[in-house]
Amino acid sequence: MKKSFHDRRGFLKKSALASLTAALGTEVAFADKIPRNYTPLALEGSELPAGKDKNLTVLSDRPWNVETPAHLLDDAVTPADKMFIRNNGNPPADVDLKTWTLTIDGESAKEKKTFTMQDLKTKFKAHTYQLTLECGGNGRNGYNPPASGNQWSEGAVSCAEWTGVRLRDVLESVGIKSDAVYIGYYGNDTHLSGDPKKDPISRGVPMHKALEDETLLAWALNGQDIPIMHGPPLRLVIGGWPASTSGKWLNRISIRNIVHDGEKMGGDSYRVPAYPVEPGAKVPDEDMKIIESMPVKSLITYPRSGAILETGQTLDLRGHAWAGDLAVKEMMVSLDYGSTWQKCDLKAPKNRLAWQHWTAKVKFPGPGYYEVWAKATDSQGKSQPMVIPAWNPKGYINNACHRIAVKVV
Repeated sequence: MKKSFHDRRGFLKKSALASLTAALGTEVAFADKIPRNYTPLALEGSELPAGKDKNLTVLSDRPWNVETPAHLLDDAVTPADKMFIRNNGNPPADVDLKTWTLTIDGESAKEKKTFTMQDLKTKFKAHTYQLTLECGGNGRNGYNPPASGNQWSEGAVSCAEWTGVRLRDVLESVGIKSDAVYIGYYGNDTHLSGDPKKDPISRGVPMHKALEDETLLAWALNGQDIPIMHGPPLRLVIGGWPASTSGKWLNRISIRNIVHDGEKMGGDSYRVPAYPVEPGAKVPDEDMKIIESMPVKSLITYPRSGAILETGQTLDLRGHAWAGDLAVKEMMVSLDYGSTWQKCDLKAPKNRLAWQHWTAKVKFPGPGYYEVWAKATDSQGKSQPMVIPAWNPKGYINNACHRIAVKVV
């Protein structure tokens, strides 16, 4: 990916410096002394933020949007270095717990309160859950005509272990009025324009989702401090819904008496048509609905697409499946383009809203090119489609069957 780090005068752009500072997790010493047209080594040799697996795919670096190839998602619990990144603005340059606070306010809050990290850790019980986070645009590159936005394939999903306090406990300590319908979050990330009056993103969820046991204000990822690209020192983690609801770098949550009207809550942002439309159609804003629970989906994480087997060899398949707010009740694979299906061994989730692991052993009838298709069915009987689902303007919630290629020789 070709990057332009310098402005017209040849000096390092402020945006490049901010991205570098965020990626390194520290200030760039003597930044004002960097010569014209000189690119710091940390920028020159890196296409990924610090701490990320070198095999991840960069879709954009301003803001950072980074995808994980399916075969790198083979872990039962996603490691931090293999988690996808979906940012809307620039991460804060540093995180200072001495000055950081979280404010709870809003029309439907009985009072306004501010909490330090120490308050959260000492006044409320901590909980740990494995939670599936998936970008609403995961699979966008499958739509035709192409939908606008980062062209994610299938790797904008993760299931890591998050530790923090229940959002419900914190909101109830403030007091929730009877007219509360939604919460909205605000973070310390900055708009790409640099305008401090603009929010890069400010989304939320209805109260019933905000008050679920598994909805966390998290400070730890897999038992460690959250890395800078994933929203420290505190972030929302709301499993099963578009990951855009899991706000990063939190500094404020508002209890609203209306559907939250923050940045990227309106228009076609994280919204789909309320009825089927023809590909390429213009859909009025009033006919768009907010994406809530994500649809049933699965992923083949082993082997990597393009595997080569010898005739007669058994192939061990494995992967994950998830279904938004629901559970997955059945997992199937096909070797003949969906004509017949073989049942997989499907494990129960670690906890509600965690993905489920599946395995299968398959044998191929002879030499040739094959495709393995994977299909999950949720607890309400809905299965993944074998073709791309209904088109929508931003290419959201594509849950078509994942496929890998296999050659038998």
